[in-house]
Amino acid sequence: MGRRILILVAMLAVVLAAACSSGPVRRISEPAASIQQLAVQADGSWLVSLRLQNYSSIPMRFEAVDIKVSVGGQAAGALQHRPGLEIGPESADVVSVDMQPDSNARMLLADALAAGRRVDYELDGNIDAAPTDRGSSRTYKVERKSALSPTPGLPGVLR
Repeated sequence: MGRRILILVAMLAVVLAAACSSGPVRRISEPAASIQQLAVQADGSWLVSLRLQNYSSIPMRFEAVDIKVSVGGQAAGALQHRPGLEIGPESADVVSVDMQPDSNARMLLADALAAGRRVDYELDGNIDAAPTDRGSSRTYKVERKSALSPTPGLPGVLR
């Protein structure tokens, strides 16, 4: 009986040592982007609050964003930004990006706002990101389809 307990304790010690020696898992996942808010400015430009999502288990440095935007099936323009932003593991942050929309997309969005209806949007482009403890970044493909609705009490703002 004493020998069995000794063997069991020894096996448990080996298992615990193996579990502790491997350290935390470093999983790098593709980041994502979505529009959290779009505000139409007085000059007709758009101020886009772009939500950047880090699904990795480690902090990531978001270096560049180059994403084409479509609203209501109409090409609107591009979001190009160099955020230089560090986002913690499995977290998100928001960056504000100015955008000069195509005139047709501007009219489509103005019509949707005036009518109080939602508008579908699509994002298609790239995000350059890297683990914070490594130097070189990698380009990740971003594709997103969603919708924005007028925000009650905030004229010219969609969420």
